[in-house]
Amino acid sequence: MTAPLRYLLLIFVGASALLAIEVHAQNRDALRQIVQDRCVPHWLQQGNASPCERVYLSGGAHETDGYAVLADAKGGAHFLLIPTSRVAGIESPDVLEPQAPNYFAAAWQARTRLAAVLGHAVRRDDVGLAVNSQQHRSQDQLHIHIECLGAQVRGALQAAANRLSDRWTAIDVARWQYQGVRVMGEDLEPTNPFALLAERMPGAKQDMGAYTLMVAGMQFKDGAGFIVLAGKDVPSTEVLLDSTCAIANH
Repeated sequence: MTAPLRYLLLIFVGASALLAIEVHAQNRDALRQIVQDRCVPHWLQQGNASPCERVYLSGGAHETDGYAVLADAKGGAHFLLIPTSRVAGIESPDVLEPQAPNYFAAAWQARTRLAAVLGHAVRRDDVGLAVNSQQHRSQDQLHIHIECLGAQVRGALQAAANRLSDRWTAIDVARWQYQGVRVMGEDLEPTNPFALLAERMPGAKQDMGAYTLMVAGMQFKDGAGFIVLAGKDVPSTEVLLDSTCAIANH
């Protein structure tokens, strides 16, 4: 292949890729379609979750109920935890159902994928899990972002850690005000952050879609735990998380 022809081919491939990204971005149902139409059937028929990293199915009345872990299309140390059933987002009553999977607990377990990308372990207090508000999301299928915390966010949380309790407390993060609460434990199995927001934040249950919700791993003086951070009318999770995992590389 001549050099000019090779150059033209690269331009064509690049343009095609950009078009595919644009089409994907315009489809607000793309994540659900990838999981339901590709990942779950591949897992059930072949035992291969591709293009997802993994699929977990509960095996209850509906054998496809569960969740999948998918690498974010933008790349980096960035993964998404996505229900295999239709769940619109944080405002969906499904996330508060007693029998619903604890999606945040599953996302915390899936944080090991970050280490696989980076090539080294990631400390618990470097990891953040977040869901965008209804206003700031691009997909109408619930998905939890699994990434590292931004350096400024991690610093703000560590500075506030010792004054947090099981009651919501104001925290300024990245020039925006959030409410934070402390949860103790190595994992999130006993705690559903969606329920924590709905049941303990006054008025939140009737307006869940207005909130961005994040969970950050934390090592408190008295043991391992988490900070749950909730913000109303705040920017998207992009201001909270960092797919380059810069803090984990130092």
